[in-house]
Amino acid sequence: MTDTLVIVESPAKAKTIGKYLGSKYKVIASNGHVRDLPKSQLGVDVENGFEPKYITLRGRGEVMEKIKKEAKQAKKVLLATDPDREGEAISWHLANALHIDPAANCRVVFNEITKSVLQASIKKARPIDENLVDAQQARRVLDRLVGYKISPLLWAKVRKGLSAGRVQSVATRMICDRELEINDFIPDEYWTIIAYLRAPHMRKPIEAKFYGYNGRKTEVHTEDEANVVLSKCEGKPFVVSDVKKTEKLRHAPAPFTTSSMLQEASRKLGLTPKMTMSLAQQLYEGVELDSKGSVALITYIRTDSVRVSSEAQSMALDFIKDTYGEKYVPARPNIYKGRSNAQDAHEAIRPTNLLIAPAMVKDVLKSGLYRLYKLIYERFLASQMTSAVYETTQITFDAGESTFRSTGLRRLFDGYTRLYIESGEDEEEKEASLPELETGRELTADEIKPAQHFTQPPARYTEASLVKALEEKGIGRPSTYSPTISTIIDRGYVSREKKQLIPTELGFVVTQLMKDNFSDIVDIGFTAEMEEKLDEVEEGRKQWRAVIGEFYDPFEQSVEKAFKDVEQVKIADEVSDVKCDKCGAMMVYKVGRFGRFLACPNYPACRNTKPIVEKIGVKCPECGADLIKLRTKKGRAFYGCERHPDCGFISWLKPTGDKCPKCGKYMVQKIGKNGSYKQCSDTENCGYISRPPVGRKPEEEE
Repeated sequence: MTDTLVIVESPAKAKTIGKYLGSKYKVIASNGHVRDLPKSQLGVDVENGFEPKYITLRGRGEVMEKIKKEAKQAKKVLLATDPDREGEAISWHLANALHIDPAANCRVVFNEITKSVLQASIKKARPIDENLVDAQQARRVLDRLVGYKISPLLWAKVRKGLSAGRVQSVATRMICDRELEINDFIPDEYWTIIAYLRAPHMRKPIEAKFYGYNGRKTEVHTEDEANVVLSKCEGKPFVVSDVKKTEKLRHAPAPFTTSSMLQEASRKLGLTPKMTMSLAQQLYEGVELDSKGSVALITYIRTDSVRVSSEAQSMALDFIKDTYGEKYVPARPNIYKGRSNAQDAHEAIRPTNLLIAPAMVKDVLKSGLYRLYKLIYERFLASQMTSAVYETTQITFDAGESTFRSTGLRRLFDGYTRLYIESGEDEEEKEASLPELETGRELTADEIKPAQHFTQPPARYTEASLVKALEEKGIGRPSTYSPTISTIIDRGYVSREKKQLIPTELGFVVTQLMKDNFSDIVDIGFTAEMEEKLDEVEEGRKQWRAVIGEFYDPFEQSVEKAFKDVEQVKIADEVSDVKCDKCGAMMVYKVGRFGRFLACPNYPACRNTKPIVEKIGVKCPECGADLIKLRTKKGRAFYGCERHPDCGFISWLKPTGDKCPKCGKYMVQKIGKNGSYKQCSDTENCGYISRPPVGRKPEEEE
């Protein structure tokens, strides 16, 4: 008989925790949710207080039987699922299935998977938090009602396979609204005038920008106005009239929240939110580190708090002092203020052990894991370091009545930037320092150069900027950012092109339908207010059924009205230049779970589909035709000959077009711990490897 059975969510987490707890504990995984609302029906009794109808998930019967069997053989059962609403709900479902009193001290929560924290957490086992469970149930029921009531309308009026969602619909609207702003944007003309000034013995000129007349700022809107400036400066010496030097501090950035991690990983590492969350989950649950076995490298990853525990902060300050010196330790520990609506249940994302430096695990971690760990590690350490100190210089030049200014930046002390430079600060770092010039000094202009410009429309959202906007507007929570973006792309409402999120015609049509008939659902303020109500449920200040009730009655009326009033919307499919080889019709582009594909327009009479041919610029090593990128039914990429099936060449790895210098077979691209490299395709008999030059950035695996 087992003394204590500990149930967690994932096998990787179970492995890591089991290593720390010892022989008296047995750790098993539920593999996420074991019960949920049925997919085949609404699953919510709207006539009986919105009572959810939970069922054991398909395929989880064996898991539940195993858990029940292990629970019967244990003296005590502890539920140690993730420390958030979702994790609390999973524990509540497990308690119900195992007939555990939720009021008993059966629930264990921890922010990081380390031996000391685990042992302390087990001693502080508590009852299941019913308020957290209610908040999760409220969100689940709310999202089910919205999805299962509106989606049939979209199927009937627009196209089969579509869906609506409380957060995804708002995100799609934001992207569509931004596109409309761009389309409606009318650019304004403006001019800049740069004088390139030089004094004797000065090696390179100073760039000074026209500011205005007689010290008063003046905008230059036309070429005529620019010519007036040039005429007023012609032949005039540029006299230094003022030199201002100020010292400014640039404070260290806060440690990562989920949102800021997703944004920085996108900008610095080129990772999508989905990829970042997948890698972060592995770092949190545990990765294999040679002799150390499975080790959890970072704390819990779903958080919007910038708070750091006093113990972690103290260790960081000691580490900084020992590694970088006393001057990098702030006089007072850095304290960061979170957003007003942020939940403070968990710490910011940080490494669990500063002694495990990124360089130590570089050779044992896959490239993506290493790069993300390094980013989190350095961001946390930097957040606890002193500010960087800069001297800014502003020199004012007078050329007659025309005023020009030049600004410079010189770093006096690197502070946290010794370790980490935040995205956006890189450009500031490039500003050059200015030479020492005293007032009254005269300089001459090598050249005065006017340049025409036009104001630019707002930028399209990227995944990083959309996450930032969702967070700022209070839409969704840390756990929803990544799946929301993935969903709107998978549904074909939005396409991703060179990091930009661009709404499709389908996205515009569905958004307009939602605006016309469900204005609350796609209203940013309403959605943010609903998030606040869910937070109030979590805090015990609102009853979850009451929150759903306030929403449901007017919503149900809107659904009924929409089914009557909304007319059929026809979206013409984009016709390709590919003929259907079964019926001869010109095939059309469709969007499926794994992106765009070709389908016969005569469906259902003809069900022929084809993948979109994407040439990779490499010739087939067997017949010399073009190689193309294809996908399996499950979305996995592979490479084949365009002459298939006449030529049967297929490779799971991308051929590079190079021949192996050792055996002459074709080379393929592979991703390893240290980035991308080329390897001979004949790994059994040859295995030749060609590494890239040191310092080259690794490519991301799709």
